[in-house]
Amino acid sequence: MLRIVQLDRESLIADVRRPCFKNDWVDYPQTAPEQVIARLTGATIAITHKVAIDAAALAALPGLKMIAVSATGTNNVDLDACRAHGVVVSNIRGYAQHTLPEHVMALLLALSRNLVAWRETLQAGGWQRSDQFCLFDHPIRDLHGATLGLIGSGTLGNGVARLAEAFGMRVLRAERKGAAIVRPGYTAFADVLAEADAISLHCPLSAETAGLIGEAELKAMKPSALLINTARGGLVNEAALIRALKDGWIAGAGFDVITAEPPPADHPMVDPALLALPNFLLTPHVAWSSRPAMQTLVDQLAANIEAFVAGAPQNRVA
Repeated sequence: MLRIVQLDRESLIADVRRPCFKNDWVDYPQTAPEQVIARLTGATIAITHKVAIDAAALAALPGLKMIAVSATGTNNVDLDACRAHGVVVSNIRGYAQHTLPEHVMALLLALSRNLVAWRETLQAGGWQRSDQFCLFDHPIRDLHGATLGLIGSGTLGNGVARLAEAFGMRVLRAERKGAAIVRPGYTAFADVLAEADAISLHCPLSAETAGLIGEAELKAMKPSALLINTARGGLVNEAALIRALKDGWIAGAGFDVITAEPPPADHPMVDPALLALPNFLLTPHVAWSSRPAMQTLVDQLAANIEAFVAGAPQNRVA
């Protein structure tokens, strides 16, 4: 009987279907780094959402044959070490194709229409003191006619493109940064930075994409542009972003991810002064987490495990 260990069950709010074959299933609400090896000892299959499984753990777990990542991102798993040890890694794909693009559009709309600033004005009694029926204190911009630059054109990026086009936006798909050739249907990275009224990030975090957006890129954007990041925190140099927001290099930013999650109290991205800015919105990595999306995720998780046991792994990344 195969032993399956889920390391961070509390990361998912959904009915997790157990695989159709006989199994010894153990789940833990959360797992600290120092608990990983002990909890996976004797396991054939590990399920992790955000718990890291590194080369040292893999070396100590010769019986481990599969890691089922209950997310799309796999940067918490040492894929090279998995290949060296013959451990199959499968991830989840496509489950957030509706919910995450909706979150992107919500951030774009809130920033474009200055909703936070308007709320503050009402809380301060600005409308109540007005001598006419409406106020013009804060500018409002339409998405219709604006240009959206997409960096990353997988399922999620394409989902954002569909919604953006429905709003009447022009969509530019960015070629890889530094690419010598621009593929058909793509626009040079530098041109996207210069032309876009908003940029949305949808690429994985890797050695190639870490720090993808830094000071130079932020200064290359329009001063009126918005930056949306629902992908990974490490894609953006956070110190540069904070300067960009405070000094007006860009008009605003909407983020769902930062470099440390959960952040320590002194993390610069949760500084109260930053969070009080009306042109910055931060949500706690929830763009993916509608209940329907999470249920789709765990159903695919069970299917990935069953496919591995049947000898035909799917959604394989290692």
